[in-house]
Amino acid sequence: MPRPEKVFKTEAIILRRYEFGEADRILTLLTPEHGKLRAIAKGARKITSKMAGHVELFCRIHGLLAQGGELHVLSQAEQLEPYLPLHEDLRRLAHAHYIVELLDRFTEFEEASQPMFALLEAALHWLCADGADLPLVARFFELRLLRLTGFEPSLFQCVVGEEDLSPRDQYFSVVEGGVVCPEHRAGHIVMPLSLTALKMLRYMATRDYDAVKRVHVDPALHDELERILQSYLIHLLESRLKSAEFIHRLKG
Repeated sequence: MPRPEKVFKTEAIILRRYEFGEADRILTLLTPEHGKLRAIAKGARKITSKMAGHVELFCRIHGLLAQGGELHVLSQAEQLEPYLPLHEDLRRLAHAHYIVELLDRFTEFEEASQPMFALLEAALHWLCADGADLPLVARFFELRLLRLTGFEPSLFQCVVGEEDLSPRDQYFSVVEGGVVCPEHRAGHIVMPLSLTALKMLRYMATRDYDAVKRVHVDPALHDELERILQSYLIHLLESRLKSAEFIHRLKG
């Protein structure tokens, strides 16, 4: 996409931050109009800085940016949403790290995507909600992210034979990118997929989150959904995310 104008205002969500020098911060930002950007917030760690407290991890801000070389310069930042519950609960924080790391791996710098920004903003709100089913938020986010990036798995037709799937237990192929029926499983690397899990995947793929969050998902189904989608993501990314491993340690 074209480079943004030399000085521009934008909303942004802070994906990553690193301490730099004695008082600066290097930030990775997701913006709706300009995509993912790297910026330096000079003096942001100084107590006297007007940006102190406004450039925290996962915060949604309104900022003034100046185009630089490798780094933009964030000269002003006003915090719009701090998502405080994420920083008050380790499990919420771990899931926030996961969805942000996942999004970061699937996005390139300076590729605008308002739907991607809206999805992340919504997911952070869902993680903050009282009584949130955190694994369900993660699975819903995974499916929506896969759709936005063009990797949505085939859930309604056999990905090999291309016929409609009958209501029974099936198989899933991470290599083929979707459900494989029993008749076409031979010669393909597949994992079992129960009818219950398939129905839940389809429901999440065709409903908004307000509908999905009302569904009670028992631990066994949670584990199966996670196994299927994590296996698919590991195949696509060719690695397992560190934040996913941390969530597993918390569960143990």
